[in-house]
Amino acid sequence: MTSTHTVINPATEEAVAEVEMADLAAADAAIERAAEAFPGWRDTAPGERARLLRRFAAIVDEHVPELAELEVRGSGHTWGNATWEAGNVRDVLNYYSAAPERLTGLQIPVPGGVNMTFHEPLGVVGIIVPWNFPMPIAGWGFAPAIAAGNTVVLKPAELTPLTAIRLAQLALDAGIPEGVLTVVPGKGSIVGERFVTHRSVRKVCFTGSTEVGKKIMAGCADQVKRVTLELGGKSANIVFADADLARAAAAAPGAVFDNAGQDCCARSRILVERSAYDEFVSHLQPAVAAVKVLDPADRSSEMGPLISAAQRATVQGFVDEAEVAFTGSAPEGPGYWFAPTVVLADDPQERIWREEVFGPVVAVMPFDDEAHALELANDTEFGLSGSIYTRDIGRALRVSRGVEAGNLSVNSHASVRYWTPFGGFKQSGLGRELGPDAPHGFTDVKNVFISHD
Repeated sequence: MTSTHTVINPATEEAVAEVEMADLAAADAAIERAAEAFPGWRDTAPGERARLLRRFAAIVDEHVPELAELEVRGSGHTWGNATWEAGNVRDVLNYYSAAPERLTGLQIPVPGGVNMTFHEPLGVVGIIVPWNFPMPIAGWGFAPAIAAGNTVVLKPAELTPLTAIRLAQLALDAGIPEGVLTVVPGKGSIVGERFVTHRSVRKVCFTGSTEVGKKIMAGCADQVKRVTLELGGKSANIVFADADLARAAAAAPGAVFDNAGQDCCARSRILVERSAYDEFVSHLQPAVAAVKVLDPADRSSEMGPLISAAQRATVQGFVDEAEVAFTGSAPEGPGYWFAPTVVLADDPQERIWREEVFGPVVAVMPFDDEAHALELANDTEFGLSGSIYTRDIGRALRVSRGVEAGNLSVNSHASVRYWTPFGGFKQSGLGRELGPDAPHGFTDVKNVFISHD
């Protein structure tokens, strides 16, 4: 029996919508429709698939304000962020619209005949999307998957399903055949688990916690099912004394407080060379105070609320254990607000230094030299992202090679560009999203030899 879930506006605590949640039968029906649609989509001419993806992108572009409004109300994202996120779906669709006509194999010289390779689509792909970035992470999964000729069943997070549902409707408006992109809201324990166990689902893409990712990977092993996992992070922002300290401090709030810190790429550990530590912190305090924490519907808001009361309680639990240096401001009254918070750390075993807070909290710790910085940065089970601030290009290269993380920026805090691969080291994940090779992750390589005889 299906149930319903009430979507709550995190900024007002008011109900936004009632969404029907799929039961096991509904999940099975969606997977079966995707399996039935697969042969036709696989065999659609590459140029036609490309045209439909471009059309989908154009329709998303027409609906960017509508999608952004849904995300502001349903997820608490600021208007600026939500508009960028909807535009990112458009851009990713346009980018991968080139893939169907360029997903080519090789002709390999061999004796006695001709040898060719083909990239064959897998079939049905199950995509599980988190609540922190519902639109872009959905697009990073379904755009390269359907470009490569697969069909997709997508499960949005229970808390934030609205934009995914709307994107599936826009796909149909664009002429994408029914069954190629299906959105199935529901519990992870029902819909997500069915992606893992259903034999028609050939790959599962999951973004979320490391704990759940391990369970999905273990479950997929039973069928040797392919997985892409983008999991937790505890990224380091390493600031050397030779850096432009004012610039590094001004950038630090955006590196961790964006989306209220609910970002696996958040640079939630700031490592500052000891000789520059006091000066950096003196620049950081006014930068934090300047962050505009307002109702996300306010076009000037730079940070909105946390997603739920439960998440706010979790974040508060971390802060209660730490030494708070200073905070920014946050609204009072309804909403799951939490002020941007800076804590001081001197023990790398502190919980707030080691565990993912997933809130607007950053810990600052001094280091002595380059080797000490790398030791602190790498002393974590995670390895997703990070930043390095220095004017020394040699040091930038050495430290970039030394940090155990999949995505690094020098004198910048940007982690994601759809032109480049994205993913983590260690327990931050498995596989890569985005970049020119992403469609290959949704194919198997078939080798064909034709004898001269």
